[in-house]
Formats: sequence, structure tokens, C-alpha cells
Amino acid sequence: MSGTRLAKLTASLALRAHRPRVLQPIPALVATVPRRSAAVAVPEDHVSRASQGPPVDIRTPENGDIRSTLEKAVSAHGPRNTWTREEIAAIYDTPLMDLVYNASTVHRRFHDPSQVQLCTLLSIKTGGCTEDCSYCAQSSRYDTGLKASKLVTMGSVLKAARIARDNGSTRFCMGAAWRDMKGRKSNLRDIKEMIQEVRGMGMEVCVTLGMLDDAQAKELKDAGLTAYNHNVDTSREFYPSVITTRSYDERLNTIENVSQAGISVCSGGILGLGEKKEDHIGLIYTLSTLPNHPESVPINTLVPIPGTPLGDNKPIEFKSVLRTIATARIVMPKSIVRLAAGRITLSDEQQALCFMAGANAIFTGDKMLTTDCTSWDEDKNLLEGWGLRPMKSFERQSANPEMVDTAEDAALEQGNAKALFGTERPFQQVKQETGTSS
Repeated sequence: MSGTRLAKLTASLALRAHRPRVLQPIPALVATVPRRSAAVAVPEDHVSRASQGPPVDIRTPENGDIRSTLEKAVSAHGPRNTWTREEIAAIYDTPLMDLVYNASTVHRRFHDPSQVQLCTLLSIKTGGCTEDCSYCAQSSRYDTGLKASKLVTMGSVLKAARIARDNGSTRFCMGAAWRDMKGRKSNLRDIKEMIQEVRGMGMEVCVTLGMLDDAQAKELKDAGLTAYNHNVDTSREFYPSVITTRSYDERLNTIENVSQAGISVCSGGILGLGEKKEDHIGLIYTLSTLPNHPESVPINTLVPIPGTPLGDNKPIEFKSVLRTIATARIVMPKSIVRLAAGRITLSDEQQALCFMAGANAIFTGDKMLTTDCTSWDEDKNLLEGWGLRPMKSFERQSANPEMVDTAEDAALEQGNAKALFGTERPFQQVKQETGTSS
């Protein structure tokens, strides 16, 4: 090419580059986002298409239903206990980053996102349990090398509680490996004294002692107990594959007794038992359709214990853990969602994603019953690194006062969505709707 032709071509390209371009109109959104809703709307031309030809419509009845369910959940003014499995499945199946974003939005509406509750769990009676929980090192049915012990002394409990309090823990939890409290009057008396002493230190107190009747629950309430942990573990359908010595309904009966006594309910599940995603959905369905949502929902991941039937299980994929946490946050917006057993296997970045998705409590300290736990120093560095701070005892607040809905808004939402805020649903109805356990 001659020098003259090259110069003309260069000049022509320079002129084109400086000509104003005609801007194309911004594509319309699929759906209008409701007030204060963070449901992610997708442009109509989200999928790239050829410059010629009709536009491609990516909307289907299926993902339209998912979007509608998610938007309603994110813009709700309070908890509801009328969820269907289909609704929870629609939320669970949302594209993962959209799910985390929306869960984070719900979390910020109902909680201070900078706060994380620090809990410490002490085993006060280890091993010798007669149950056959397939994951548990404390079952007397399996050879795990764990020696059974008697109830620990008051002095050892108070020493552990002081160490926990001085390291920032605000909820002190005590667990005993018993099937139930029948015939354990002296043990119950000692535990009530432990509760009173730890409460006197300014800490919240939670215990897990197996099945309770209504009278035992009332005694614990009178002693000052803050919360009682009794996990349902998994979905009703998968439950018989894991435990045969205690029925699903027996677990719900204990939760009912605790709730009726005025004690906060702590109930969650374990992921990685060999279940499917439908069981994660079923777990959340059980918890979210209780008469009142649990005050806290611990999400455990299996810590395989050699000698137990599940000792060789492979770790569950982190994405499933994240989905479960995010779905629980959206469906049970006011509950505390706690990263429990198995957290020690998560990287700092994975834990940060869990906090973003709505987890706002952790177990910290030397041990979590019989398994290893992340140390206080490690957790202090973790929280500081992500700009988080420990929650104070008995502290529950939203970071955004302007997001607190008025009674008028709540009434409007209740009328439109038929959400039964605070409506008492009998446990018998919950049992009937979740099926019949074997």
C-alpha cells in the first residue's frame, strides 16, 4: 500500500472514531422489583443473540415462578409459617450468586450484618448414649474409642464459662449424651444450678439434654434457661436412614414442650449424611412451618467419626452448604443462623460467603462436644479481617432502622400475602403436613 493511500485510510478511521454514536435504548426489565425488594431482575436480552432475527425470550414458566416466589420472600415484612415445599425449592434452586445476594438483603433488613454471635459448647456428660444416631461418636453402640463419663462438676463448668466469657463468647451451651431426662432428677437439679450460675455471669445459657417432657421444660425455664437445642437433623423422609431409636415426632414433641415453656428453641440439622438436596429443602420446610420459627438454626456439616456408620462419608460440597444457609435466611428471616460442627474445615473465604448469605453465629473455643473447634484467637482474627464484631448477650437489632416496617406496612403485607405472622399453628398440624415418621 502506498504512503498516500495509508494516510487517507488512517484519517478516515480517525474521523469515524470521533463521530457520535446512536445509543440503543436500555432493555426493559422482566419484572418490576417491589419496594425494598432486592430480587434480581434480568434484562430481556440477557442472553446474547445475533444482530439479525427475533429476540430470544429466556423466560419460562418455571423460572418465572422462581422469580415471583423469591421476590415475595425478599420483600416480606416479617416471618411466615405457611411455606410450601415447592416455594422453598424454588428459592433453593435460584442461581447461587442471586440466592446469596437476596439472602444478604434479607439479612440486612432483619439483623445487623456486622454482628456475629459467639457461642461455646461444653460437653457436661460424655458418651454412653443408648441412641443409634449414625453420625455420633457418643453412641454406646459404636466403637469410637470414646470413654463414657459422669456429669461434670459445677467448678469445671464455671471455669469453662469464665474462659469463654473472657474470650468474647456470649452464649454458653452445655450438652449431655442422654436419650432423655427420665429418672434423672438429681442430674436435672445439678444442671439447673449450673444454669443459674452461668446466667449470673451475664451470659445466655443453652442446654441440650435429649428429650424433655413439659414439666422438665418448665423447671429449666424457671432456672433461667435461655434456649434449648434439639435438632431435627434432616428431612422427615431421610430421617429413618440415620436414626431408628427416636422418631421424628418425638423430636417435634420436645420442641413443642420447650416452646410452650417459654424457652427459645434452637433447632437445625446436619448436612453430609448421605442425603439429597430434597432433604435440605425438607429440613428447612420442617423448621419454617413450626408454630414459631426457631430462635436459632444451627447448620452442621458432618464430621465423620471412625467407627460410626457414617465414618467414611465424603465431605459435602460447599455450594450445598451455602445454598442451605441462604435459603434458611430468606425463609426464616428473624432466626439466628449458626455455623456449627464442621466449620473448622471451611476456609476464611468460605466462611465470609456464609456470613454474607445470612449466617450470624458461630461456635468457638477449644472443643465442640467431642470434635475440634476453631480457637478464639483464630476467630477473633477472622471477624476482624472481615469487619465483623461479636454480638452482645441478649442483643438483637437491625442495622438499618429505616428498614423496620411499620405496623401498617406489616398489616398490608399480611393481607396481601396471607402470611400468618405470630399465628399459632398446633404442632399436630405440623406433624400431619410433614408426613408420618416411621
